[in-house]
Amino acid sequence: MSHSLLDGWVALAGSSRAAGAVGAELVARWAEPHRRYHTLDHLRAVLDAIDRLAPVADDPDAVRLAAWFHDAVYDGKAGSDEERSAQLAQSRLARCGVPGERVAEVARLVRLTATHDPDYTPDPPGPAAPGWDEPAPGEPGLGAPAPGAPGSNGPASDRLEPDRLEPDRPESDRPESDGRGSDRPESDGRGSDRLGSGPAAGRDANGAVLCDADLAVLGGDDYAGYAAAVRQEYAHVPDELFRLGRAQVLRRLLAAPRLYRTALGHDLWEARARASLTAELATLDS
Repeated sequence: MSHSLLDGWVALAGSSRAAGAVGAELVARWAEPHRRYHTLDHLRAVLDAIDRLAPVADDPDAVRLAAWFHDAVYDGKAGSDEERSAQLAQSRLARCGVPGERVAEVARLVRLTATHDPDYTPDPPGPAAPGWDEPAPGEPGLGAPAPGAPGSNGPASDRLEPDRLEPDRPESDRPESDGRGSDRPESDGRGSDRLGSGPAAGRDANGAVLCDADLAVLGGDDYAGYAAAVRQEYAHVPDELFRLGRAQVLRRLLAAPRLYRTALGHDLWEARARASLTAELATLDS
């Protein structure tokens, strides 16, 4: 698996010695022993989903590079993992000779996976659940974005609450270079190193493709395997606490008016994802 993945990496980052070293480092990160879901299998699945959605993206290769980095740092700490992964992308891609504008876009996309909340409206719009264009009775309308809608505080993310449900990771399992210290670009942590102004309002096609691809597993053939792997990553958490936290995640996902922002992703995965999420929630609540 790693060999074919590295071939794809070379196609994106080039065949220089620096690019080869970064590719090998990324494969090693994705193969860390504490991972159960955020593994090389997940990376490959996201890249495959991006291939299906590539016609929607403005820069498909930037999206693919972002996929390589989006969980490159994974300690189970939502927000922190994505920020450190973005800073790792800025550091490593610069070594590979990737143009600065693309590096900045990749870092922006990696940070976006902390919320899965791209500012994107399909054009033409795909079918949506109630609440996307017109609210159903009793649901939030245009004046108050629904969970998962652009600009809301209820993004479609499958991450558990980090303060209570962090995967165990022995200190000895941490790579010597993890995007901190000398590996981090000079930054105040508040975005001063983020170049460019980003896409126009409602036009973040790259972000929509990456977020849809990252959540494609929810509408895939092996949802049960995905759910079991997530549980294994939090094996140290007592069953009752995990059940409560996981149910909260599932309710937040189901409350979003649509899980997938692109029309193509919506058509491919939305119905099946909602059915799988609903079934798992019913099991947790039983």
